[in-house]
Amino acid sequence: MTVLVRTREELAAARRRLPGPVALVPTMGALHEGHLANIRAAQSENRSVVVTLFVNPMQFNQASDLERYPRPLERDVDLCRDLGVDLVWAPDVDTVYSRGPVQVWVTAGELADQLEGPDRPGHFDGVLTVVTKLFATIRPDRAYFGEKDYQQLALIRRLVGDLDLDVRIQGVPTVREPDGLALSSRNVFLGAVERRSAGALPAALRAGQQAAGNAEAVLAAARTVLASAGDLVVDYLELRGPDLGPPPVSGPARLLAAARVGATRLIDNVAIELTDD
Repeated sequence: MTVLVRTREELAAARRRLPGPVALVPTMGALHEGHLANIRAAQSENRSVVVTLFVNPMQFNQASDLERYPRPLERDVDLCRDLGVDLVWAPDVDTVYSRGPVQVWVTAGELADQLEGPDRPGHFDGVLTVVTKLFATIRPDRAYFGEKDYQQLALIRRLVGDLDLDVRIQGVPTVREPDGLALSSRNVFLGAVERRSAGALPAALRAGQQAAGNAEAVLAAARTVLASAGDLVVDYLELRGPDLGPPPVSGPARLLAAARVGATRLIDNVAIELTDD
């Protein structure tokens, strides 16, 4: 039976009753199959699962975006019940930030200024601050995040390592639509023509993934696909190491890209295996 709680006191009482290991799946609600994949992964490895539904104001750059963000609480709770989630915490802003505006927060560091950073200044500071608060409040053994937001995942892993937080971070593979597009709530804004153009983004990453050889071969294969993408405007295409540092000469790496189709901005990434050929 899924328990829904709204206050810190209700959460603490419900958390004490959960058998371990306990997993946390943090979300901002408006759940889709990507979130549900994270929940299923958490259920496969833990006795209890906590899902949070909280739209975090600290990670929004514009107040208008925060106001427009969907909050279908009843639907989200129903989805959690259907999956058999043990505990759902859906606090309001005053509950999470009970002392008012934050004066002490987590600074995401140098990596936060790269890739997504220039387009979203301060975003990752807000993410890491609220994630730290959730870890401290819920005390999970494991926490699950989708690989689609790979920079976020890398920063959360760095947060846990740098601050010696006692939680294991689990990445969950990206959920894709039938045409290969990474699942995102933004996909609904794409018209039919824009949707076809958007398909070049995952196609380019697949081309890079399938290219045999070194970093130059991977990037060249991806760029060839993007060059024929029509309305797709590329913000970046970068090859990095798994921790988003410089790519290795050979071994595991990550190919990341962001692009705009009309007014819609999309991000995606895939794992790469480099060779020194």
